[in-house]
Amino acid sequence: MKYTSEITGFGPEAFTFLAPELALNFVIIFNEDAPPELAELSILHTKSKLIAAPAKGDIVMLGDNVYTITAVGKEATVTLAQLGHCTLAFGGGEQAFRPGCIMLDGPMLTKDSLKVGDRIEIY
Repeated sequence: MKYTSEITGFGPEAFTFLAPELALNFVIIFNEDAPPELAELSILHTKSKLIAAPAKGDIVMLGDNVYTITAVGKEATVTLAQLGHCTLAFGGGEQAFRPGCIMLDGPMLTKDSLKVGDRIEIY
């Protein structure tokens, strides 16, 4: 396991960007001590140590949802290690949309797919 953390809460706008019809389909994760203006937009989780860098082909578990990493932005590993922060973008893709983005291929994530206490894991 490269990373494991527990979801502790959801900002009121955490699922706003799950809108594939608008060419948006991502969530933002952050340690639970995120600044308030960032916490509003984020899935919050416990601080955890990043054991190894996420890489193409790794598996990400969000609760019961299983995803395969298709690309990792050049800043994602640094921000995940330091702040528990990155953007998780759904729908795959060979290139990360942004430097702090991890691209995932798998089922559609919805607001009802996750709950407090679920795990965020990278293998």
